Amino acid sequence: MRPLPLPDPGSPPLTSATRLLTWQAWRQRDVMLKAAVAGSVSLLAASAAPLLLGGAVDSGLDTAGSGPGGELLRWCAAMLVAAAAIVVSGVLSHTYDVENWLRASFSFTELVGDKATRAGHAVTKKLPTGEVVAAVANDALRAGDMFAMSGRFIGGVLAYVVAAGYLLSQDLVLGLVVALGVPVVAAVLALLVRPLQRRQRTHRESVGRLTALGSDTVAGLRILRGIGGEDVFAARYARQSQEVRRRGVRVAGVQSVLDGLQVLLPGLLVALVLWLGARAVVRGDLTPGELVTFYGYAAFLSWPVQMATQMLQMTTNAHVSARKILGVLRVDEATPQAAAPAAAPPAGSDLVDHASGLVLHPGRVVALVCADPDVSAAVATRLGRFDDDAEAAAPVTLGGVRLADLDKEALRHRVVVSEATPHLFSGVLGEELDARGRATEADLTAAILAADARDVLDSLPGGLTGELPEKGRSLSGGQRQRVALARALLTDPEILVLVEPTSAVDAHTEARIAERVAEVRAGRTTLVVTASPLVLDHVDEVQLLDADGRVGARGTHAGLLARSDDDGARYRAVVGRSMAAPGAATSGDLSLEGSVR
Repeated sequence: MRPLPLPDPGSPPLTSATRLLTWQAWRQRDVMLKAAVAGSVSLLAASAAPLLLGGAVDSGLDTAGSGPGGELLRWCAAMLVAAAAIVVSGVLSHTYDVENWLRASFSFTELVGDKATRAGHAVTKKLPTGEVVAAVANDALRAGDMFAMSGRFIGGVLAYVVAAGYLLSQDLVLGLVVALGVPVVAAVLALLVRPLQRRQRTHRESVGRLTALGSDTVAGLRILRGIGGEDVFAARYARQSQEVRRRGVRVAGVQSVLDGLQVLLPGLLVALVLWLGARAVVRGDLTPGELVTFYGYAAFLSWPVQMATQMLQMTTNAHVSARKILGVLRVDEATPQAAAPAAAPPAGSDLVDHASGLVLHPGRVVALVCADPDVSAAVATRLGRFDDDAEAAAPVTLGGVRLADLDKEALRHRVVVSEATPHLFSGVLGEELDARGRATEADLTAAILAADARDVLDSLPGGLTGELPEKGRSLSGGQRQRVALARALLTDPEILVLVEPTSAVDAHTEARIAERVAEVRAGRTTLVVTASPLVLDHVDEVQLLDADGRVGARGTHAGLLARSDDDGARYRAVVGRSMAAPGAATSGDLSLEGSVR
């Protein structure tokens, strides 16, 4: 089996569900061919059993009273060979079926994950989070079921053709009853597939809405408790759960009828074959062994019919799931890769935001200050190239080349933006800090020390090997912010942008962080969005934004404070408000969650 995940998920066609499934089938054609061969051998060997048994019965009747003859022994030997072929090919068929399922399911999972990674926030702007999660947790697996069934389905078709051909050569009437009766049974069963598909689609959509509602409710549970809204949102989830249950019952109703007919209709066909065959034996048109063969094939051919019905259902489900997967894959990326990326500017190039006039010269630690923190944060966020359409009118260049024209993967390694709202992931602390997968234990410890997050190590059993819960909910707001800062420092990029990295910590902690970050990033391009004088006092340069979002003044923190013009007055006002902000000089992490607790 090829190792999973695949190194390249590929570029699937997005025109239709059928094209997507066909594309995936071609990508794993090697294992699908093996599954088809193994499934065909297994079903053909199984289809030989009624013929061999009928021959053995006739041979035994011919030699009754004289003991088993050589012909009977040959029939028995042939049955042993067929049994051995069934066992060996059955094991191989199951192995390849599982590999088919894994390859298809995890390829679709990888496609969705890769798209979500590249598209960024554009995915959640267009689709509910529950839809994206369901595409991975449900749809990818259901689409894989069709591939797992493909080998046995092909074997069943071949076995049916061979068996029907033999029956027609032996007795035209009985052969027609069996050969045509089985497709009629399949056609009747197929009539239920379309309504089943419609009900499955609506059930799937309701499950996606339930997933999204549950995710939102759990994520905002602390806020809901604060405003007393738990019961209201729990009732909404309960109503949606009942809707999922009702639609699930409707699906189960059609499915139960289909399952019942799968047993009833083949059973009626077998009864008809037995009745016609017994009359043929009485007339002398068939031997007892041939009757056994016809009965055996009437029972056996219901197996390929069930496989065909299952394949039809799985194909239907796969198309429904493939359309859901396509819904994710069709989302336009916020930052698409340039068709022909421009040559990368040399290291040490200026990073310039032309809309604001912000210029980051290489090797300098710069602070960006504005009376409106949202304006300065928006400028800093543009430097990370997160949304090409939104930023088309506000180009940012690196070494004179627009960020949108550069290779996106390379740019992500050169320019890192750590936004104001820290988002942590569940898992081992050391692994979650090391986003690039290259840090040593000494590197991790140094970054934690620079972010003044030593207390986080002490609070987690196992320290760096301790487990962080989902979104780091066991940590205070200030601890989460400092862990996120340590993670950003560990990326060690050419240009690092930090948006309000100390907004949730007390003044003493902020002073330590400001000093240590300045030391760690000395000689490397760094932008800090902040109005805190404790941080501003450690940077090489401060750039002040006007109300219209343009850089109006530049200088050191002390120099801007000492200016007697309008820029100096505005700067002192902004810094003064920061110093006078509630809790600015308190001790301990500033965290609403901490106060609620």
